[in-house]
Amino acid sequence: MLDVILAILAATAQTGDPAAAVHAPGGAPVAQAPAAQSPAPPALIAEPQDATGRFTTALEVRPILAATRSNWIHVREFQGQDLLYVTHLWSWRCGLVQIRLSVNGGEPEVWPLPACHLDEGFPNMIKAEDGMPYREYPLGSVQAVTVELTYDDLGTETLNFGRNGQPRP
Repeated sequence: MLDVILAILAATAQTGDPAAAVHAPGGAPVAQAPAAQSPAPPALIAEPQDATGRFTTALEVRPILAATRSNWIHVREFQGQDLLYVTHLWSWRCGLVQIRLSVNGGEPEVWPLPACHLDEGFPNMIKAEDGMPYREYPLGSVQAVTVELTYDDLGTETLNFGRNGQPRP
């Protein structure tokens, strides 16, 4: 009920006209949110949130990622390049559906996640065939990184990091 009230208030505040609200079948006014404000692209589908003990759902990995935010990314200088690593996020990818990263305020880019190995004992393990969990950039160029996670329940979380990999306010 609270979400309906907040939606009505938001619609009224944006338009200034309570009549602009759309009415649900029961007659209660409900504001329509523009498609651009949806929390996840429509192609993403929420997955069931049954705790399996295998750390393959948002229910299981969200608390771990919340406790380990300073490990989400790492920038390493190697052979004249900046390497931006997302190894930690890949290690908990079975509870995610998407990772988007923005470097230095650029456009967010989807970083493909390797498939989970659900038929094996450790579904989150990173195998050689999964590829490498980093990208290369010119030396010294990575100064800020924004990480946008979409969990498999379609909840989202966005954090900003400095070059040192530490979260910024």
